[in-house]
Amino acid sequence: MSALFFNSRWSRLRQEDFPPRIVEHPSDLIVSKGEPATLNCKAEGRPFPTVEWYKDGERVETDRDNPRSHRMLLPSGSLFFLRIVHGRRSKPDDGSYVCVARNYLGQAVSHNASLEVAILRDDFRQNPVDVMVAVGEPAVLECQPPRGHPEPTISWRKDGSNLDDRDERITIRSGKLMITNTRKSDAGKYICVGTNMVGERESEIAELTVLERPTFVKRPSSVVVLADESVEFHCVVQGDPVPTVRWRKDDSDLPKGRFEILEDHTLIVRQVTSSDEGSYTCVVENMVGKSEASATLSVHVPPAFAIRPRNQVVAVGRTVTFQCEATGNPQPAIFWQREGSESLLFSYQPPQPFSRLSVSQMGSLTITDVQRTDGGFYSCQALNIAGSVITKALLEVTDSGSDHPPPVIRQGPINQTVPVDSTVVLGCQTSGTPPPTVHWKKDGTEPSRPAHICSCTFSPQLGDTGSYTCVASSPNGEASWTAYLQKTIMFSKEFYPNLIPSAPSKPEVTDVSRTSVTLSWKSGATAGASATSYIIEAFRWDKS
Repeated sequence: MSALFFNSRWSRLRQEDFPPRIVEHPSDLIVSKGEPATLNCKAEGRPFPTVEWYKDGERVETDRDNPRSHRMLLPSGSLFFLRIVHGRRSKPDDGSYVCVARNYLGQAVSHNASLEVAILRDDFRQNPVDVMVAVGEPAVLECQPPRGHPEPTISWRKDGSNLDDRDERITIRSGKLMITNTRKSDAGKYICVGTNMVGERESEIAELTVLERPTFVKRPSSVVVLADESVEFHCVVQGDPVPTVRWRKDDSDLPKGRFEILEDHTLIVRQVTSSDEGSYTCVVENMVGKSEASATLSVHVPPAFAIRPRNQVVAVGRTVTFQCEATGNPQPAIFWQREGSESLLFSYQPPQPFSRLSVSQMGSLTITDVQRTDGGFYSCQALNIAGSVITKALLEVTDSGSDHPPPVIRQGPINQTVPVDSTVVLGCQTSGTPPPTVHWKKDGTEPSRPAHICSCTFSPQLGDTGSYTCVASSPNGEASWTAYLQKTIMFSKEFYPNLIPSAPSKPEVTDVSRTSVTLSWKSGATAGASATSYIIEAFRWDKS
C-alpha cells in the first residue's frame, strides 16, 4: 500500500520537470588585455540545470574547480573574467566559447561566442613626413597606424590640438590628411593618432610648411618728370621665404653707376636725362615663384636749338631758306613769326595757296621770290610742355640788278679716310663780289658741332663719318662743294698737307661758240697726291 502511494507521487513530480533550454545566449566580445569581461548565459529547466562552459571544445576551469582561478561561474550561469589573460606565460582567454546547461532530462548548448583580445601595437606602419607647399596648393600628409584589433581609427592633431575636420578644406580618408587651398595659418606641427579600445598611439611629428609666392604690397608707379629732376620707384613685396628683389630697365640689367637702390628696394634715378626714359621693372623671386611689376619713366626736356637760323643777304626775286631745328622731349613744335607781324607759321600747317612763305617738317622757313618788303627779323620759336626757346635771324634784301656772278668755290674739301682722334682739315677757298659768307652742312643739315666746322679743323670721332658740304652764299646766289669723311680705327701716320693734290694750271679757253667751249689745263706739279677728277662750274646770268 505504501509502495503504491510512493510511485504515484514520483510520477507526478517527473511530469512537471522539463529539459534545459538556453534563454540568453552569449555574445561575441572584444576586450582589452587585463580588463574584466562577462560572457552571459542564462538557462532554464526543471530541475534547474547546471551550467558549464567550454572553450574551443575543452571544459573551462572556474573558481568552483579552483578557488584561485580568475574565471568565476556566476549563479545565473554567466562566465565572469576578473581580468583577461593574453600572453605566452599563461593560457590565453581568447577563443570560441559555448555554455552547456544540463539536468537529468538532458542538456542545451548555446550559440558560439568569440572572445577576442584587443591589441594596439606601438610602431606606426607609416609615419607622416614633412611637407612643403605654396599658398593655395593642396597638402597631403600620409599615415598608416600601428597594427591593432580592432583596426584603429585615424585622427590628426595640429600643434597639440585636435584638428577640426568640419573645415570643408580638410578631408581625412584612409589615413591621409588632405588640405585643399592651403593657407599660411595651416602651417604647423601635425601628429597622426591611431585609436582603438586599447588606447591611442601618436606618430612622429610632421611639419607642414606653407610658403608664399612673392606678391606686391606696393607696385612702382609710372612718373613724368623734367630733366635734371630726381625720381623714385618704390617696390614693396612680401613672400615666404623672403623674396629677392632686382631691377631692370627695358628688359636689360640696370647700367652700373647710374642708379641707386636703397635697402627697402626703392630705385632712385638722380638728375634724369632723356636717356633714362623707358620701362623700369621690379623683379621679385623666391623658391616658390616669380613676379614682375613695371612702371614707365617719361622725361620732359625743354627745347634746345640744334640748328639756329643765320643772318642772310639775298637779292630780290631769289629764294632764301632759314634753317631752324630743335631737340626736346616731347619733340618741340617749331613756328616762325616775322617781327611786327601777328601771323604765325607752323611746320605742320599745309602750304597756303599763293603764299611765298612755308615751313618744312623739320622747321626750316623758306621764302620764294623774295621782295624788298620781306626784309627784317624772323623769329624761330620751339615749344613743348617743358618750356620754350626763341631765336631770330635778319634777312637783308638787295637789288637784283647786279652783274656779278654767284660765288665760286676755288678749292673745296676733299674725300678723306683718317683714323679716329686724328686732326682733319676741311678746306674751302671761295671768291665772289660781294665776298660770300661760308657755312657748312653735314649730311645735308647743319652739323651738331658747329664750332668744329667753323675752324675747318677738328678731331673726328666715329660718329663724324659722313658727307661735309661747304656752302658759299651771297646776294647773287650760292655754291657748294661736298666731300666724304671716313673714320677708321687704325694705327696711321700723321696727316700731311702734301697729300692734297696741287692746283692745276690756269685753264685756257678755245673754240668758243653759242653752245660750247673748250677748256684745257695742265695737272699740278708732281708733289702731292695725283688728282682723280676735276669739277667744272659754270653760270649764266639772265637779264630778264
